[in-house]
Amino acid sequence: MGNSEDPNNKGDSASESSPTQPFLSKPSYPSSTSSAVEEESESNQQYLHITYNSGPRSFKDLPFLILFLLFPLSTFAFGIFAIFHRNTDYSSVSSFTYDAATSSCVNPSSSSASTWLSLVEASSSPHLAKGLTWTLVITFVLSVPMCWALLLLLKHYTKQIVYASIPFFIAIPIFLNVYWFVACTVGASCSHAFPLAYRILVMVFVFLVIGVVVWILVVNWHRVELTVSIIGVASHALSRNLNLFGVLPCMTIGLVVYYVPIVIFMVFARFNGKIVVKDLEGEYACVWKEDSWVPAYFALAILTMLWSAAAMVEAQVYVISGTIANWYFSKDYQTPKRSIRTSLRNAFGPSSGTICLSGLLIFVVRIVRSVVDSARQADTPGLVNLVLRCCVNALLTAVDFLNKFTINFAAITGEAYCSSARMTYELLRRNLLSAVFVETISSRLLAGIVFVLSAIYTIVACAILKAGTNLGVDSYFVAAMAWVLLIIVLGYLVHVLDNVIDTIYVCYAIDRDRGEVCKQDVHEVYVHLPISRSLRQSVTTRTLGV
Repeated sequence: MGNSEDPNNKGDSASESSPTQPFLSKPSYPSSTSSAVEEESESNQQYLHITYNSGPRSFKDLPFLILFLLFPLSTFAFGIFAIFHRNTDYSSVSSFTYDAATSSCVNPSSSSASTWLSLVEASSSPHLAKGLTWTLVITFVLSVPMCWALLLLLKHYTKQIVYASIPFFIAIPIFLNVYWFVACTVGASCSHAFPLAYRILVMVFVFLVIGVVVWILVVNWHRVELTVSIIGVASHALSRNLNLFGVLPCMTIGLVVYYVPIVIFMVFARFNGKIVVKDLEGEYACVWKEDSWVPAYFALAILTMLWSAAAMVEAQVYVISGTIANWYFSKDYQTPKRSIRTSLRNAFGPSSGTICLSGLLIFVVRIVRSVVDSARQADTPGLVNLVLRCCVNALLTAVDFLNKFTINFAAITGEAYCSSARMTYELLRRNLLSAVFVETISSRLLAGIVFVLSAIYTIVACAILKAGTNLGVDSYFVAAMAWVLLIIVLGYLVHVLDNVIDTIYVCYAIDRDRGEVCKQDVHEVYVHLPISRSLRQSVTTRTLGV
């Protein structure tokens, strides 16, 4: 698939472990440990042929696909039942009165007109609504070419963009902090509502946060150069697969369309019930009582929506990984064909059960973590609660560790979820690569670049709104909404780039494991990633027979 890599050239990346041996060659062990070595060699035989699977794939993790399909099918079935079984008296419940003669609720009005909620006019001026609408529309339209331009700049001028943005990581927060303090001090209403002592306290706190950011940059400064190269490689790979930016938003839109009938079913589920008499402090009133199955249906619908959202996120990661892997393992002079179509077919076909299982795990982890965070905020005393929180946090960390590169690996090889998790760890372990470290600084730098661009856009938009409109103080709110929208759009680009970096990392590990070089420029960058010290020590220990 690629040119064979000279083992002597690989010593640059693993000189501390085996400077003259390929990673797959068997070292000479003392006779006392020969049996242990044979057992380990037999256990690793199934992992020696890890490669990109571009051919037809078999279905994996089918039980979880069937379990997932039961949720939307049940939601839609009970939703259709709720529509046809609804009680039309729900809309006129306020017109029912208690009849003492019959001890029941009756509707004295013969009119069949329904009572509908009227739209409440916004308390704000129409100028605010108009200004907000146009600002968000213009921001969204401009965000598309901004994403494209940012990607091209990161591809060709990565170093210049990163080093030019780093000073703004500090300058913009300082400017906003000082501007807010001065503006609030000058403004009569703000200075009256927010005393000077509190303003000084907030300003000092923000400066402390800025100091922490400066400290993080200083500590990780030696890794910035490597981060620049990693971002450049990922940007180049993504620029060769720009069709992803057409497919991924369509998948999100498809999820929203899928949500629409579920929301409608939940609305009509509330119409299932009856009007009953209720004793309110000696007076009888007519109230609406839902059927007993309605709360259970709400729980089912919400669980379906949450699991579907988690599965869609994993499906997008799968499509990104499959597309990038197709580009990585293709010849440099060949253009990958139908890579996105193949990834979509595999994601919603043979690997759909794997995606459902991964989404379920992520969904459960998020719920458990939110429960643990709520318990921590409640500050429940007791040693048992403390031990339980520690155990749960350890379990959640283990699941995150397990799920780190699993979907990326499944998209590349087509393996089942558990096999992908096990084989990914074994692949990285054999090649002395960390299973929990790719280059996290790249994500933070990309997030910082997005913050700088969105902040500059917000400052310019706020200045234009204050000079060209009569919004007054509301211009700050409109500019803040534009900032949120731009952060979301540009943040999506960062999310895609993060997945590209992870995928290339796994592809590089497969290349290194097979002794091949499919993308020379990728190897020249990723070879500088730090070697896992714990794995290096274990390999050295086995080699020496200690």
